[in-house]
Amino acid sequence: MGQVFLLMPVLLVSCFLSQGAAMENQRLFNIAVNRVQHLHLLAQKMFNDFEGTLLSDERRQLNKIFLLDFCNSDSIVSPIDKQETQKSSVLKLLHISFRLIESWEYPSQTLAISNSQMVRNSNQISEKLSDLKVGINLLIKGSQDGVLSLDDNDSQHLPPYGNYYQNLGGDGNIRRNYELLACFKKDMHKVETYLTVAKCRKSLEANCTL
Repeated sequence: MGQVFLLMPVLLVSCFLSQGAAMENQRLFNIAVNRVQHLHLLAQKMFNDFEGTLLSDERRQLNKIFLLDFCNSDSIVSPIDKQETQKSSVLKLLHISFRLIESWEYPSQTLAISNSQMVRNSNQISEKLSDLKVGINLLIKGSQDGVLSLDDNDSQHLPPYGNYYQNLGGDGNIRRNYELLACFKKDMHKVETYLTVAKCRKSLEANCTL
């Protein structure tokens, strides 16, 4: 009986520590989701503003090209639909999100290519991407259980995103800018989806459907 009473304080402390870790994890997820939502909205606005400077024929032509083309970040293996996203583990979704955010750290500096508004947005984006990358890395470390960290696992190398977008041919700067902004918007939407699903899973909510 005495041993049972001695164990109770230890169990209570362990329970409180576990609850504290879970609360901190949710706090980090909330921050990460809020930040990527802001980036997605900013990407949408920048894309819409750029489209607004184009003629109708230019928009139609560029949209056709983009639908037939691909984003360089497509080389990062990720879920192809909602069903696959929901079947993916939290750690996998975090890893993919980290790769996508990391892939835009350099190209985001070239978003300042059209007007002064985009210059200001570009500076915001570079900082927010770096902050989000740090936050996702913390979430990965908190979700790992004997799994290699991103720094330890160099089996998947990132492609040269900056060179890809800078070397787009065809219609020159207009096509490059259009594809850069369209791909950035697309990838921020992906990360928002992945982090939202991962956050829901960690919160133990009954329904995490998209």
